[in-house]
Amino acid sequence: MGRDAGHIALYAGIGGGADVILIPEIPYAMDRVAGQILNLRERGRNHALVVVAEAARETGGSAPGEASHGGVGHRLGQRIAETTGAETRVTVLGHVQRGGVPDAFDRITASAFGVRAVDLLANGASGKMVAWQHRQVVDVPLADVVGRVRLVGLDDTLVTTARGLGICLGD
Repeated sequence: MGRDAGHIALYAGIGGGADVILIPEIPYAMDRVAGQILNLRERGRNHALVVVAEAARETGGSAPGEASHGGVGHRLGQRIAETTGAETRVTVLGHVQRGGVPDAFDRITASAFGVRAVDLLANGASGKMVAWQHRQVVDVPLADVVGRVRLVGLDDTLVTTARGLGICLGD
């Protein structure tokens, strides 16, 4: 949910029109973040949207998985205010991000997962989970996924997309 990886922050930031997205996989430099905000102000904007993953870290900070979690938004908001003179407001989504009304894709995917899971059990399979890959429901051995964190790659499509949209990733 963003504790060690920036997937949700990238999705939310791109989808929500963020000006800055900070994720654990890309250490940020405060001067780059402040520069983006000041640049927007110079162009006539009086607001900026900054999306921060829980384990986002400044250059030289702890590596993903080693960071102290919690409060990063408040700390960053204070630093932005000090650095740019901008009024800042911080909203921490927490578990709110998990809510929402399911759409047709959610319902269809859940149904397909349910059918596959029941079929696996009916056939005596265990130690597996169902997943969505390449528009297909597949089963994956739990041993292949337990204890593994999938971080955002620097060449990830969403990283490339954010950069192409002019979103500052802090580096």
